[in-house]
Amino acid sequence: MKIGSILENQKLEKRISITPEIVKKYLSLGFEVFLSENYGSHIGINDEQYKNLGVKILQNETEILKSVDILVQLGMLSDEKTSIMRENQTIIGVLNPYYNKEKLENLAKKKINLFSLEMLPRITRAQSMDILSSQANLAGYKAVIESFANFEKAIPMMMTAAGTVPAAKVLIVGAGVAGLQAIATAKRMGAIVFATDVRMASKEQVESLGGKFLTVEGSENLETEGGYAKEASDDFKKKQEELLSETLKKIDIVICTALIPGKKAPVIIKDTMIGNMQAGSIIYDLAAIQGGNTAFTEVDNIVNKNGVKIMGESNILNKLPVSASSLYAKNVFNFVDNLFDKKNKKININLEDEIIEKTLIK
Repeated sequence: MKIGSILENQKLEKRISITPEIVKKYLSLGFEVFLSENYGSHIGINDEQYKNLGVKILQNETEILKSVDILVQLGMLSDEKTSIMRENQTIIGVLNPYYNKEKLENLAKKKINLFSLEMLPRITRAQSMDILSSQANLAGYKAVIESFANFEKAIPMMMTAAGTVPAAKVLIVGAGVAGLQAIATAKRMGAIVFATDVRMASKEQVESLGGKFLTVEGSENLETEGGYAKEASDDFKKKQEELLSETLKKIDIVICTALIPGKKAPVIIKDTMIGNMQAGSIIYDLAAIQGGNTAFTEVDNIVNKNGVKIMGESNILNKLPVSASSLYAKNVFNFVDNLFDKKNKKININLEDEIIEKTLIK
C-alpha cells in the first residue's frame, strides 16, 4: 500500500499532512510513503530528513497522484490535479463538502473514496482524529496573541508609583474549543475575561478557567446531539443582542469564534454595538472565512470603524504551521489506522463504523 501527499497551494495553506514523526508510524503499518519535492522545506523540514526515514521524494506530483492508494491533504485539490487520479484511490483531508459539493460528487462518481475529516462525529473514539479540536485549540490561542499585539495598552493590571494601569477586559464570543483556549490564554496574560455561548453546558467550563459567563435571561440550551451549536431562535438573538450591547461598552478586546457547521457564520456583533465600543478596542473574528461574526469583518484586512479595529484572517494557522502540522498529521494517522485492515493490508470501508460512515462523501 502506498500513501502520499503533495505540497499545498502555499498562498492558501502552509500546513503539511505528513511529518517526519508520523512517517515512522506509516512505515510500521507497512505503507510506502511518497512526498513531493520540498514538501516541508517552508517549515524547516528538508527532503533529506524524509529520505533518511525511507520516504520516496518525487519531483513529479503527477506520479504521486497517479500511484498512491491514499492521498492525504489539507485543502481540496484543484480540478486539474484530481483529474489525474484513478478509480479506487482514497483522498483524506478537509474537503469542505458544503462548498465543494459538485466537485466531490463528480469524484465519487469516478469511484474515488473521499473522507472529509471535519465531518467526524463527536464521540470518544474519534477524539484522537478530531482535527476541528486540535486546530481550533491553536487558533484560539493565536487569536488572543494577535489581538493583544494590536492593542495599544497593557493587558495585565500594573500598579506603579505613577499610578495603576487597569487590566484589559476581554469578551470571548463562543465557548467551543477555540473559545475555551482563548479564555485560558487571555487569563494567563492577566486580562479580565467574559464569555458567552448558546450552549448552557459551556458555563461550567468557562468558569473553571476563570472567566465570567454571560447568561441570556431565560435562555435555552442550543446544542445538537453531536455537541455543536445550533442556530438560535429570534427571541434568543434579541435578548443576546441587548446583553452584548451593554457589555461591549466596557470591553477592550473581543474574540469571535461562533460557527455553525456548514452554514454562514451568524452575525452577532452588529454595527450599532460596534458604535458603542471604546475607540482603541479590538475585535478578532475567527469566523471571518465563513462570513464573520461582525457586520464589518473582511478576510485578511483590518477594518477601522469609529476607532475599533476589526481583524479577520483566511487562515490564522498559517502563522503556526509547525505546531498545527504536527497535530494535524497525528489526527490523520489515527484516522488511517482506523481505516486500514492490518491483517489483509488494505483499506476497509466499514460503514458500520460511525467514524467511517460519517466522514465518507457518498
